[in-house]
Amino acid sequence: MRRLRPESNRSGGTSFSGFSKMALPISPPAILEAVPPLVGDDKPSMVRAEVTVDVRRLNENVLKEWDSLRQDDVVFLLAVEPPPSNSADEGSLAVAENEALGVLAVRTAVIAQITDEKGRHVRDGSSGLDKKRRVQLRLDPRTYARDAERATAGKPDIYKQVNLLLRRNRRENNFKPVLESIRGLLLSDVPLPSWLHEVFLGYGDPAGAHYKNLPNRIKKLDYRDSFLDWHHLIETLPGKTVEPGDEASGSFGPPYILETTETEAEQPDKKPSKKRRRDAEPALKSEVETLKVSTYTPPNRGPFPVDAPRLNTIRFTAKQIEAIMSGSQPGLTIVVGPPGTGKTDVATQIINNIYHNFPEQKTLVVAHSNQALNQIFAKIVALDIDERHLLRLGHGEEELSTEASFSKHGRVESFLDNRDRYLLEVRQLAASLGAPGAHDNSAETAGYFNMVYIEPAWTRFLQVASSEESSAADIVQSFPFHSYFATAPQPLFPADGDRAEILDIAHGCYRHISKIFSELADIQPFEVLRRDRDKANYLLTSEARIVAMTTTHAAIKREEIATLGFHYDNIVMEEAAQITEIETFIPLAMQKPEKGELKLQRVVLCGDHFQNSPVIQGMAFRHYANLEQSLFSRLARLGVPTVMLDKQGRARPSSQVSINGGTQSWTTCLLSAKVRSF
Repeated sequence: MRRLRPESNRSGGTSFSGFSKMALPISPPAILEAVPPLVGDDKPSMVRAEVTVDVRRLNENVLKEWDSLRQDDVVFLLAVEPPPSNSADEGSLAVAENEALGVLAVRTAVIAQITDEKGRHVRDGSSGLDKKRRVQLRLDPRTYARDAERATAGKPDIYKQVNLLLRRNRRENNFKPVLESIRGLLLSDVPLPSWLHEVFLGYGDPAGAHYKNLPNRIKKLDYRDSFLDWHHLIETLPGKTVEPGDEASGSFGPPYILETTETEAEQPDKKPSKKRRRDAEPALKSEVETLKVSTYTPPNRGPFPVDAPRLNTIRFTAKQIEAIMSGSQPGLTIVVGPPGTGKTDVATQIINNIYHNFPEQKTLVVAHSNQALNQIFAKIVALDIDERHLLRLGHGEEELSTEASFSKHGRVESFLDNRDRYLLEVRQLAASLGAPGAHDNSAETAGYFNMVYIEPAWTRFLQVASSEESSAADIVQSFPFHSYFATAPQPLFPADGDRAEILDIAHGCYRHISKIFSELADIQPFEVLRRDRDKANYLLTSEARIVAMTTTHAAIKREEIATLGFHYDNIVMEEAAQITEIETFIPLAMQKPEKGELKLQRVVLCGDHFQNSPVIQGMAFRHYANLEQSLFSRLARLGVPTVMLDKQGRARPSSQVSINGGTQSWTTCLLSAKVRSF
């Protein structure tokens, strides 16, 4: 207000000789419509108003900020008059701050739409728009009803005095949807999963939600590239008995499938006397965990370099492996570690293991800040995860340094770009087989081409390959796609290859072709859907298997996302120690319950409650409501099992620090060959 410098003009009104990019002078709002009250209510169900803003004085950046106001954003209507001249005198009596600034009244409103003077929507692009903005607003019905009663009683009409439109920074302007989400959760019946209920409330056994205490613990799990070699496997599983499986003898390379078998330790046969049993302390029942290790040959994905899987290169420590194994199992996992101990890498590997072991499950990735979310998302992209299954919600996606765009609309565009690329491959396939017709017109015609030409050709090849009389040369000669794979590294089939090797290469080639048509089958709904909103919602509910967002975005869009029918099975939360308890709870309840219970199977919380805590600006909430205590720190304080990462991979050896009075020292280790030296 001080920057605007309100002054009285000659006509007796108020003019502004200053400037502020957060507030613009307006003419009094025009009330377009006051919808009658609903049955049993005494206030209008909706009040629509319109204000006109002159944006000629705004530079390009400020105009862009005003045009970026979205539907449902909160703005403020102010009635301002020049402040009294004696308010600045030192000897004058103290006056209220609003009177000193000349503010008569403040009313809130919500953006409905923004157009220029000719009715062209700002969201369609600022090119070609004129220098006037017509902002349609939805006023607060209850306040409007009270103002109408005041005007009827002969008092001044507030809305005829309004002369200023004020906005807030986007980061600070999300209070309304967040509070609405909290109110919606309070009024709805959204239960937590039964396995997490008591631990969340602080009752019962603190370790009750740990995977070792749950009945649905997975005994056999593929850890893929979590272990780099046999020595890495042995050194990161201390205190456990590691045995090769029945089909293997000695050590062998990854990937490793670990099967858990627990056997009770042997107890002495001699039964002690009654007095000795009474005097002796109760012996703890110890369990020796035995892991049977097996392996398999990963399927050949194709002859092209792009078909090679992207593998993990980080040599995880024993504590990191403990966290990865816990997070890959159903239940609650809490990972504690100072900066540089690899929490993000652990979370990424957990997501990778879940993605490959449970292809029917979806994972929600949540972080406190866009920066942390972008870091974990960039690491996910570097692993062997199909990009079509990744989705980034919110506005921090613009900061990602990856080549692909993973925002909701960016993924729709990516699907359409992939469509053109795969249809070009279909054209080359059709040319190599001599199949006439426009098979590359759409994803639908490509699907018909696959059924009519590709699958029958492959079936004929399998008939030849399955014949015991066929030699390796016969199998190579009957392979129907030699012409298509002419651009692959040659020779496609080695001259001295045996029958099994030839068949493995042929199956890899067919997997490459099958992926083309499976991708096109996923793209086909986007050819049918016309509205961008429908495409984006279909992407969220049907295609994406890993969805990332900030806690703020989750609080704002919780009701909308849940209404779409979005379901997820796992949640991984970064920076959990910096997130308030209510902000932690909202992502846990972003789906509608099925049969009275949420289908959540895994909750992984990563953070460092020794260093960071939620930032609470309201002192009353901070000191009397204990709102600065996060769910992460509360669970750790209650004794819920945590995994403490104990190796520093970011600091120099000379910068090693100790905590807890030197009882725990952080040693350095090389987490990745890609870590930059100082």
